Amino acid sequence: MASDATHVIDNKTLWGGGRSPFSVSYGKMMMWFFLISDALTFGGLLTALGFMKLKYAELWPVSEDVFFHFPFTHAHLPLMYVAFMTFILIISSVTMVLAVEAGHRKDKKNITFWLFWTVIGGFIFLGSQVWEWATYIQGSEEGAWLLPNGHVVKEAVDGAVQIFGANLYHNEYGPQLYADFFFFVTGFHGFHVFSGVMINLIILTNVINNEYEKVGHYEMVEKAGLYWHFVDLVWVFVFTFYYLL
Repeated sequence: MASDATHVIDNKTLWGGGRSPFSVSYGKMMMWFFLISDALTFGGLLTALGFMKLKYAELWPVSEDVFFHFPFTHAHLPLMYVAFMTFILIISSVTMVLAVEAGHRKDKKNITFWLFWTVIGGFIFLGSQVWEWATYIQGSEEGAWLLPNGHVVKEAVDGAVQIFGANLYHNEYGPQLYADFFFFVTGFHGFHVFSGVMINLIILTNVINNEYEKVGHYEMVEKAGLYWHFVDLVWVFVFTFYYLL
């Protein structure tokens, strides 16, 4: 009866490197490292937000009473525009999936088509965020009254100063931290969306100019897709923890 042969791997093959252990390209692996570190940053911000919401629970405003505006209408539609922005990002994630799938087939026509609509979706979201910021900063026509102790009330009180909207110095809607987290968290995410749109626009230009046909693959589309999906997923958490909870 023959004994089982033992396969011995020499040290050069075992420790020599030159090959990804997961058969992932260097570029995609570095993108994953970046996304993990970025996820930790957003995780820290949302954890701090949750801690402050619990600490000032009795003063923290209800987001439905703050974000109820909708363009071209005076109707009271709580969180409807934020929901619309979320829907746009989710749809742009779908178009990016289709662009990546077309990239695997080296289908330049469909890559161009779906990547174009991904860029359009990103621009719509950014424009919507600019409108939301402007509305938030402007505030209501009635405004509020800021007491010397930092509390905000709706009725005029001796020693109080009337304020409108929100900025880094006062906040009509409640605690100053509510405005600070709004500007920092949504602004930080908005910067990521802007970066993603610029990256997708550059890649779209390269696709049109046959840059990736020359190298024989469309891996850059897939790497950009990883980043775009991350940006979309983070917004779902921002929408949940800042606006809904």
